[in-house]
Amino acid sequence: MLIFFSSVAWLQMFKTQEYEPRILRNAHQIATVVNLTKTALMHSDAIARVYLLKMLADEEDVRLKTREPGDQIEVFSASGLDSRLAEEMIKRLGTGTVVASRVNDEEGLWIGFQIERDSYWLQMDSARLKPLGGSAWVIWLSVTTALSLLGAAIMAGLINRPLKRLSYAASQVREGHFDGPTLDESAATSEIREVNIGFNRMAERLAKIEAERALMLAGISHDLRTPLARLRLETEMSVADAEARELMAADIEQLDEIIDKFLDYARPDATELGPVLLTGVISRCIAPWRHNQRFEISVDVGEDLQVMAEPVELGRVMSNLLENARRYGQSPSDGITRVEIVARVHDGWVLLRVRDQGPGVSEDTLKNLTQPFFRGDAARTSATGSGLGLAIVERSVQRMGGTFSVFNNSAGGLMALMKFRQAPAT
Repeated sequence: MLIFFSSVAWLQMFKTQEYEPRILRNAHQIATVVNLTKTALMHSDAIARVYLLKMLADEEDVRLKTREPGDQIEVFSASGLDSRLAEEMIKRLGTGTVVASRVNDEEGLWIGFQIERDSYWLQMDSARLKPLGGSAWVIWLSVTTALSLLGAAIMAGLINRPLKRLSYAASQVREGHFDGPTLDESAATSEIREVNIGFNRMAERLAKIEAERALMLAGISHDLRTPLARLRLETEMSVADAEARELMAADIEQLDEIIDKFLDYARPDATELGPVLLTGVISRCIAPWRHNQRFEISVDVGEDLQVMAEPVELGRVMSNLLENARRYGQSPSDGITRVEIVARVHDGWVLLRVRDQGPGVSEDTLKNLTQPFFRGDAARTSATGSGLGLAIVERSVQRMGGTFSVFNNSAGGLMALMKFRQAPAT
């Protein structure tokens, strides 16, 4: 648009600085021809007058005719700068001058003037009113504008293509894919080349940091679990009191579970998605609780409903939600945990809802429940934990291309809502 309006501005400048002076100069020349013709007619004899008229017709393409009262006249009424020419000629030749574009159905530049009592028409080629050569300048302007726009589009493409690749690479890094496609470090533009080199080095550094972090966590897990296993064995063998032994073993198991949660949250692996039967995953996750009289689970999920997910990852999600409900979702009236699992299909998405009937949480606490290491208010913290359960769920669901949200249900209790892509029918 800048190039287009610049071209229009240059055209207007040309008209005012070059076109208008040309028109005024042409008006002066035409008026001079008319004045010379009038003078020649007034001061020449009959023989010389005939020769003069013939010479004007042959060499100057100017014809002189007698003006009759019954002549059919179409007054020159061109718009824009061309009309300025007619006005300038009338100004130079006098108020009695008539400028017409057609007389008696014959086109041309007709200039009517009067010598004493006689009236005449001076006919000239109408091309004298086209000092710019007709539409040639418009064609040249259009070609020039088109070439300028084409060049601008090519330059914009040369700039935008590296930016699009940079944007895509940045999105890959944002999703945790540090080993994605590298940017071109031999780009022709020095600025883009420097940006690409800097981005590639940053991605390499982040990939190295991520690998070191994963290795460190794996080492911590290995180093901690070995003494924990020895502690459990020593506890079972050395502690005589059965109740104390069970409590100590439970503490060791809790430490082991916390280590597992740290590893689950920090796990950077990409998730390969495929069709997963939802009822199969849910059945495996609720199996350990089927005979627990203080943990009631109801399931309302279609038998053949499939989602795009990873079965192990989806199992971790359901297990974390059930464990969170078991710990914090006891009913205030009788202390029994009741959980509802419902799935519905909507516009190609599967909405999976897990709801307990516990006391819920405050609104201030609700918005922080998915933050790592955050612990809820006292109403839902009667059990100990790492504060990673819902953070792991959110991260896992996002790795599978879904969304996760948690809120208080209007009928009571806390509700977790997940969206997964429905698997295509086979």
